[in-house]
Amino acid sequence: MTPLGYDSAKGRPGQLQCLKRGPDKNRRAGIDKFGCPPDGECSREVQDRMKKIALIAFLLAVSVAAGRAQESRQDVSISGIGQVEPFIASSTDVQVHSNTGYGVLASYRFMMTPSSALEGNYSTTYENKIHYYVNPNNYQVLTRTQEASVAYVRSFTYKKFNPFVEAGPGAFIFLPIVNSGTTSLDVKQQIEIGAVYGAGIAYEISPSFDIRSEFRGMIMKVPEFAWAQFKTNKWYNIYNPAIGVAYHF
Repeated sequence: MTPLGYDSAKGRPGQLQCLKRGPDKNRRAGIDKFGCPPDGECSREVQDRMKKIALIAFLLAVSVAAGRAQESRQDVSISGIGQVEPFIASSTDVQVHSNTGYGVLASYRFMMTPSSALEGNYSTTYENKIHYYVNPNNYQVLTRTQEASVAYVRSFTYKKFNPFVEAGPGAFIFLPIVNSGTTSLDVKQQIEIGAVYGAGIAYEISPSFDIRSEFRGMIMKVPEFAWAQFKTNKWYNIYNPAIGVAYHF
């Protein structure tokens, strides 16, 4: 029995009627595959939705890029250094003292965490005079001291100030300068294995640059330049203040 008001030719009313007609009938009736009328309202709705999704994706990409740009995990620095070698009086009756030397220090840091880093260092001095007193004779050796070291750095953050401490192994090359300032011409290059340590502070002047000041120490055997007369059986603790600029990237 057919319900009252039911039109068997027209079928069910509304969108369900459109879907029941099938693709061919829908096209003839001007209805697309989404069941939308031909006025374009559904198409505009889909386009607006796609635009919103694209805008959100773009904003997320920009946010990620900005976050990565602000997260500097590496830096390089260049510093001027002083080299102050202590007076050494040994059990072999050899006394060693030196004047202050000056040079340059280059460093590279890689941040493993926001507060922990590994650092590679290379430094060299222009010229340094080391005096040996071997009773009753005096000797003088002009030398360049080179350092190659690796250190673990632990830093702390207080607004724009970043104190840090560091320590690690190092190799030190004492390279004699053979000229009139060296009174013993038989001295030879010497390599000593030791350690570096230090503490300092960095002040951020921009997101990419900071000023870095540090008091460093270098520990190794007192060089003897292959001369048995210069042997002291003592260790050097060379003081190495440094100040320079670091660039973060």
